[in-house]
Amino acid sequence: MGVQAIIVDTAGTTTDFQFIKDTLFSYSADALPEFLEHHHNDFAVSNLLADIRAHANEPDADLPRLVELIREWIAADNKLTALKTLQGLVWKQGYLKGDFKGHVYADAAEALKAWKAAGKRLYSYSSSSADAQDLLFKHSNEGDLSALFYGHFDTNLGQKKTVQAYKNILNVVSLWPKHVLFVSDDVEELNAARDAGLRTCQVVRGEGVRRGDHNIVDDFSQLKL
Repeated sequence: MGVQAIIVDTAGTTTDFQFIKDTLFSYSADALPEFLEHHHNDFAVSNLLADIRAHANEPDADLPRLVELIREWIAADNKLTALKTLQGLVWKQGYLKGDFKGHVYADAAEALKAWKAAGKRLYSYSSSSADAQDLLFKHSNEGDLSALFYGHFDTNLGQKKTVQAYKNILNVVSLWPKHVLFVSDDVEELNAARDAGLRTCQVVRGEGVRRGDHNIVDDFSQLKL
């Protein structure tokens, strides 16, 4: 039956990593103090801050200390689920206010549309929260692409370089591994996906990307299912 579902990575694959770093990360760091001042007592935010305090082993950290910690983790691209979820909430206000649009490569947008039209089930998988991924595709420079996706996966299902994460995803999509293709720029992610039985393809968009022994393309237009 061939490929029935396609899972795409975001940063470096569908999306320019510099947009993630220069726009999204910078925005969340800059907007964080005001966001926490207004929302730290909100139920969801309060729970995320509790997780961050526990992870830092600083149960009594006040808001200024939390801002300091979170900014350090943003700069280091810490993959902590609570941090990524909080960043997604901050980014949501930026998208809704029109402060920026999500970046999606034109070749990725066209391929996603074609695959959807061909009846493929599309998902994305990122360290960013599922909600943040939905916002990126909904408010993208290529238009609203959110309806193309069946869903989005994040680190609630596991870290992206672990085999178990892809096994967990297979349980969610309820497909045999050979019917699922994972597309990413990251060799370690692709290795983990392949070890879980998935088909793989590496997108190498520029110099300096470590290449693996997977099918390699320069952009999505070269990817043949």
